Amino acid sequence: MFQVEQYKGSLEEQYKFLSKQLAALLEGETDNVANLSNASALLNQFLNDVNWVGFYLWKEEELILGPFQGLPACVRIKSGKGVCGTVAQNKETLRVEDVHQFPGHIACDAASNSEIVVPIIVNDTLYGVLDIDSPSKNRFSEVDEKGLELFVSTLQNYLTK
Repeated sequence: MFQVEQYKGSLEEQYKFLSKQLAALLEGETDNVANLSNASALLNQFLNDVNWVGFYLWKEEELILGPFQGLPACVRIKSGKGVCGTVAQNKETLRVEDVHQFPGHIACDAASNSEIVVPIIVNDTLYGVLDIDSPSKNRFSEVDEKGLELFVSTLQNYLTK
């Protein structure tokens, strides 16, 4: 099994190792739901101080809840609404130190205080977003942002539109 927490190195090196673990985990599997499920489980195992890790998938001009780890969540998010909808609209990663200060934040879990959302692009088209919440303010650093973008870049190679 994947023992990411046993890898000791800088946070950047840990994210590189995590992305390699993801590739090994997904190699040969073509089912998107299975791959997203394992990706969310792997991240949930790797990351500390998070309370929700999962995916929203772009369908019919809105984001729809996909595989995740955490409490039940909002099912549909319109483009431009909240952090996830803003990322879907702009197709750029967004790291929010305090979600309560984000205009139009959608509070699915009142315990969440910070969030990072990374767009997933497959064949030059928005596929969805990776959404991670933390109960701590300012949980996600620039290193986390770059590491999670690397993780999504790896994941994109195993998703089909």
